[in-house]
Amino acid sequence: MSELARRVGMSRDGLYKALSATGNPTWSTVLKVTNALGLRLSVQAVA
Repeated sequence: MSELARRVGMSRDGLYKALSATGNPTWSTVLKVTNALGLRLSVQAVA
């Protein structure tokens, strides 16, 4: 988690708080985390 926080540019505590069950992360935080994990989000139309 410390390495992920460093990659995202947040404190470790801030990242834990944003990603907790009661957290409310911004869209930019979600994108930074997925990018740091080597993931890509995509949107697909419902058939």
